[in-house]
Amino acid sequence: MTAESVIEIAQYAMRTVIFVAGPMLLAGMVVGLVISIFQAATQINEMTMTFVPKILTVFAVLVITLPWSISQLTCFASSMFNRIANM
Repeated sequence: MTAESVIEIAQYAMRTVIFVAGPMLLAGMVVGLVISIFQAATQINEMTMTFVPKILTVFAVLVITLPWSISQLTCFASSMFNRIANM
């Protein structure tokens, strides 16, 4: 195993993690930003007002993107198993 193949595997793993976790993180950030703007405009500083919508949004995005995420992770795992078999 060369250094180039290790770097390639690490890049592929990082890309897969970003693709799988990205939609949930992005949705949580957008909802958090919208709620913080609303709180700044209305001067309501309730802490639970930020957590509950973020949790619900992240869960909804997880449910919506779950089939695609599983296919991405399955593709990554099968690629890694093929690399191990070829060594």
